[in-house]
Amino acid sequence: MTAAIRAALAATIIADMAIAGAYAQAAPPVPDGPRYVVTYLEVMPTATAEGAALAREMRDAMRHAAGNLRAEAAQRIGRANQFIMLAAWKDQPALDAHAKAAQTAQLADKLKRIENAPDDARVTFPLSVGAPVASLGGDAVIVVTHVDVIPPQRAMSRALLRQHAEDGRQEPGNLRFEALTQTNRQNHFTVIEAWANRAAAQAHGMIAATRAFRDKIAPAIGALYDERLYKALD
Repeated sequence: MTAAIRAALAATIIADMAIAGAYAQAAPPVPDGPRYVVTYLEVMPTATAEGAALAREMRDAMRHAAGNLRAEAAQRIGRANQFIMLAAWKDQPALDAHAKAAQTAQLADKLKRIENAPDDARVTFPLSVGAPVASLGGDAVIVVTHVDVIPPQRAMSRALLRQHAEDGRQEPGNLRFEALTQTNRQNHFTVIEAWANRAAAQAHGMIAATRAFRDKIAPAIGALYDERLYKALD
């Protein structure tokens, strides 16, 4: 590699770091208040039943923890060895206390023995959430979407996602529609939807408002629009 090429590469890396730093500095401070945590779990296919039992155990432990507002465990439709934990906490200190608890560490060790991939926890704060629903019902379908947009389009995407959630909560069969912002990467979002049944979830995907939303946000997307369907574990 010639000195000129090395210099050009170095200049490119420095420029990229400067741009990334500028975007990071432009992100507003993370607000105080509730923390919503979305944790993806994947166990070995041969340990699916054990994974479901462990997900329930983790959910129940969170429900009994101080400061917990909600804890749910769900199993992915079509990928039975994948699970998701959906938790809400009063604030960051409550989440931190749970993370440091001995029982949390014990459950993490149990998961380690059967996991197919490391768990992936996304800590978020609310962008647009509605009133909690007491029960989702046995036929309910939960849709969780990770939305990764390029940093320059963050503000525009926030506005689109907020409106999308507000509109979604008005649709027939909707039980929950939340838009959340990731604390450490504010150009990453999670959308959590709950629908009374699979038909209601499918209907939402076909209406004009949903298709228009996806058309508008598509140019800002930095990675695959990752939509996954789950059934809550009883």
